[in-house]
Amino acid sequence: MMTRRLSRRSFLQVTGASLTLASLRHASAADANSKLNVATVGCGGMGWGDLNQISSSPHVNIVALCDVDESANHLGRAAEKFPHAKKFTDWRRLLDEAKRFDAVQVSTPDHMHAPIVMAALLLGKHVYSQKPLTHTVLEARRLTEAAKKAGVVTQMGNQIQSYVEYRSAVRLIQDGAIGKVKEVFSWQAGSPTWPRDIDRPEGADAIPETLHWNEWLGTAPERPFKSKIYHSFNWRGWRDFSNGQLGDFGCHILDPVSMALRLGAPLTIRADAPPIKPDTWTKSATVAYQFPKTEFTAGPTINVTWFDGDGAFPPSGPLGLPDGFKLPGSGSVLVGEKGSLLVPHVGAPKLFPEDKFKDYAMPTMEPMNHYISWVNACRGEGKTGSHYGYSGPLTEAVLLGTIAIRLPGETLHWNAAEMKIAGSPKAEAMLSKPYRKGWEIPGV
Repeated sequence: MMTRRLSRRSFLQVTGASLTLASLRHASAADANSKLNVATVGCGGMGWGDLNQISSSPHVNIVALCDVDESANHLGRAAEKFPHAKKFTDWRRLLDEAKRFDAVQVSTPDHMHAPIVMAALLLGKHVYSQKPLTHTVLEARRLTEAAKKAGVVTQMGNQIQSYVEYRSAVRLIQDGAIGKVKEVFSWQAGSPTWPRDIDRPEGADAIPETLHWNEWLGTAPERPFKSKIYHSFNWRGWRDFSNGQLGDFGCHILDPVSMALRLGAPLTIRADAPPIKPDTWTKSATVAYQFPKTEFTAGPTINVTWFDGDGAFPPSGPLGLPDGFKLPGSGSVLVGEKGSLLVPHVGAPKLFPEDKFKDYAMPTMEPMNHYISWVNACRGEGKTGSHYGYSGPLTEAVLLGTIAIRLPGETLHWNAAEMKIAGSPKAEAMLSKPYRKGWEIPGV
């Protein structure tokens, strides 16, 4: 394994801070008859699923694998499945050999999405990266801009967007099945297993021999390793590494809402949530967004309200569903002028009132694979649905909600064009974050 340290100067050189636009565009479309050489960063957890999906294409050649954890469930099993791929424990070392690959898969904790993706974009590589796109609003904006400038193919990993169920919901709304939409309610009413509303544990545990802890921390503030507290899954509960329940599920559940209504940036965001601990996220929150009207909405603005937490369902009264109807554990209801549309999270959409829509012809669609669509688009065939031009603004909206959760009761007035939150210096400071010395991100 290559584990040598990288100075800030060489990091800037590796990430191509001085690359010209011409060099950035070299990977804009691979030859449709050639293999797409892919490097993957993050081989465990969701990364393992992403890797297997992407590699299932006969047009893909996995040439490099990177994970900060060399154990069997991370770099180990990936190396076993792809024995000819070169192995790394530091993504910066992988980028030293950028000529080996055309595209990069990034499946790391949230806080490391932006540095790795930005580096790949500046090297002119196609990118598939996990959701939420970034850890901060500013990062999302800068990656969106960098992807456009690079002219490469991008896709965020809200893979349910490509499912027939979500695509059908989008079609129903845009076909006018329920008329113009008056209001939206979205929720994730489960109880995550990761830590919430707790303080940081004291002390330190021995770092496993297989784990490169400094590289795992990356841009985040330095802290001691604690077994089963951060790596490899519970990082989702900690604010230095994630965006909590809204950050985890918002880019899924709010995706068909955003796509169907063609929502732009929100105008205001307000959260109702308990006081937040210094290190973790709250156990529940309600976030009220107000968006400008679109061709698919009624009235001058459209309200979208998010609920999360154990049993955090929206009130039944305004939903337009039958009395006693049991909502799925997560999903959305879009309330229109002529009825309501229930969009379960990974489930077939349903129109209400049922009697009124019993003979309505539901859309017929062919299955799509989110991963293979990205592979094919990299090869010049078709386009991606969750390219950064779409998923960047979606991520911004989601992450603005997480800022509101940190400032409950305060209405945030968002100026997307200027990237400012009027009258709230505290909220505006949360649009970005400081990076650990030596881990600064070029262009952010």
